[in-house]
Amino acid sequence: MSAENALPQSLTELLRSTGAALRVFDMGRRIGKLSLDQFRRIEDSELPYPSPFQHLAWVALLIWNPKRKDENAVWFLRLPLDEQGLVAPAARDDILKRLIQNVVNSKSGQLDEDALKDNPYSFTPEQDRMAAFHALAAREMKAAASAHYERAQAWMHGQLPVDEWPTLAYQGLADLVMRLDQDGNTDALVNRLGDMPAPVLENLCPLLENVQPSPRLQQALTDLLRQALSSDDSNRVAALARALSNIADEPAKQDWVMEVLNSHHATRAEVITVIATRCESALLEPRVLQSFLEQLAQGEAGQTGFSRILAELMFMPVHRALILQAFRQNERSPQLEQAIGEMFGQSFTAPTSH
Repeated sequence: MSAENALPQSLTELLRSTGAALRVFDMGRRIGKLSLDQFRRIEDSELPYPSPFQHLAWVALLIWNPKRKDENAVWFLRLPLDEQGLVAPAARDDILKRLIQNVVNSKSGQLDEDALKDNPYSFTPEQDRMAAFHALAAREMKAAASAHYERAQAWMHGQLPVDEWPTLAYQGLADLVMRLDQDGNTDALVNRLGDMPAPVLENLCPLLENVQPSPRLQQALTDLLRQALSSDDSNRVAALARALSNIADEPAKQDWVMEVLNSHHATRAEVITVIATRCESALLEPRVLQSFLEQLAQGEAGQTGFSRILAELMFMPVHRALILQAFRQNERSPQLEQAIGEMFGQSFTAPTSH
């Protein structure tokens, strides 16, 4: 066996060869767990990445020494995907080569954050997503929440006056959302929604997209969304749509997405973008997809927004097939027909199905 063949052939293999323990998280459309077997198959290009975003797989690898659990590192990597949503082997091999070289060259010889130095595939999550990741990772590691959790919990449970909301740390809210099934937090949140100041709700909603709300919380958020639809506050509509985007009840999701699409908020860029990037499963229903395409074609995002959003959705094979099918519908509006023509060229004809 040559020395080259003896080198690890995947990230999973590299980490196991050092005795490190590993947890993998999806950091793309929302933050969630990936099983080690799932990630190994993704790495080996056996399995398409389940939730590609911007044609990339966004992952966080939480690495630690089982003998010293307080010593951990996190690698944030974005892996290029091919047209089938599979990890590009050349990119994976390049990442491995860079990591191995940096570990060899590092003073510690450890798989720490320094291993990603000058790595073009690494990224730093935005602050709000980093807070959500830390909250989920702490829970997964059975570690304590941050020092900010206690105050966020006290405020949510009504043990502090409502007007003390500016003293809440975003990390504390993230910890609370990731522990909604603990300490009566869901009931406290539902009870607090009625008098919750708008800035707190707007901070909570992007966090809520990373969890599946209980039926009671789902209903409370849906009621708030319906109230917001009759207002002129499109930012609130977009925020609440994010909060509800991860519900398990697909028919219910399709229903409220249709309500949003039938409202005057549907043509606003922030609203249609949330539906495209967070509620993509609802678009698997043809009636929802048709309404979405019509509003997208008439929206304030213009032709550039239409083309970019559809290019992102069509990267997912099932969505691509359904969108091309929807393009063949005879009852499409002149605006949608024009937008399709602009995107694909005026001579575009959707291929017939076989």
